[in-house]
Amino acid sequence: MSDHTQSNASDIPRGSWVDRFAPAWARPWLRLARLDRPIGTWLLLLPCWWSTALATAAGPQPAWPSPWYILLFGVGAVVMRGAGCTWNDITDREFDGQVARTATRPIPSGDVTVRGAIVFLLLQMLLGLAVLVSFNNFAIAVGVAALLLVFPYPFMKRITWWPQAWLGLTFNWGALVGWAAVAGSLSPAPLLMYAAGFFWTLGYDTIYAHQDKEDDALIGVKSSARRLGGRTRPFLFLFYGVTVLMLGASGWAAGMAWPFYIGLAAVALQLTWQAADVDIDSPQDCLAKFKSNKWFGLILLAGIIAAGRT
Repeated sequence: MSDHTQSNASDIPRGSWVDRFAPAWARPWLRLARLDRPIGTWLLLLPCWWSTALATAAGPQPAWPSPWYILLFGVGAVVMRGAGCTWNDITDREFDGQVARTATRPIPSGDVTVRGAIVFLLLQMLLGLAVLVSFNNFAIAVGVAALLLVFPYPFMKRITWWPQAWLGLTFNWGALVGWAAVAGSLSPAPLLMYAAGFFWTLGYDTIYAHQDKEDDALIGVKSSARRLGGRTRPFLFLFYGVTVLMLGASGWAAGMAWPFYIGLAAVALQLTWQAADVDIDSPQDCLAKFKSNKWFGLILLAGIIAAGRT
């Protein structure tokens, strides 16, 4: 499908940098990797940066997180998020073709063949492996273990009402890898951070899933949004409340100084705003609330780094 025939219902953004600067032949591939929609990359990357900063801050001397590790995780998040989206689109191509928001994606629209997408997936995974082997052996092993979660994820919406829970397990794995890269081991602090990320994802991805609840019901796809329906708001408060408690416990276990708790208070307010203000019947508002989680993550990161410099 050509650029000028994209449906107004499409989730492919119009006028992005891909449309403005990328050559026409590259656009379907960049869209397949979701490089025109960076929010997913942020949500995958931020737990990596949190735990890298947390492990650094837990050290004996005040220090900044390693710029090299920050860069490596940035590159890794871009390519592995792209690989995950490519795999998701390969497995979901029949479903995507039946949903207005996803019908113009590269595979269901015919812009990219399944064979081409598989080759693209393998190339992205090789790039991700090149990043991973830059870390210590323990971090490499932890990172490779994430594949046990990545590959089954697209099938979860077929078998459980809670695919968002599986996404939470998958998308926050970086909370373990970041700490492992710095410390060469794991401890309660990154495990608690991983738990916090799990409940955070339950919240934000339930909000996200409300965009598709009508189409999902028609084609038989399950989600926490469909399961919770009108009871979503109190569950958002529950998920986000546990998120804040687990983050606080993680900071305590790592011996964080007071700036961490200032940041924690700020992100607690941000999550409270999301849960209280979201209009689950407005796809536009759901998307806006979902995207606001980038700021949640960056504020928390600032609090961790500030604690590490105190």
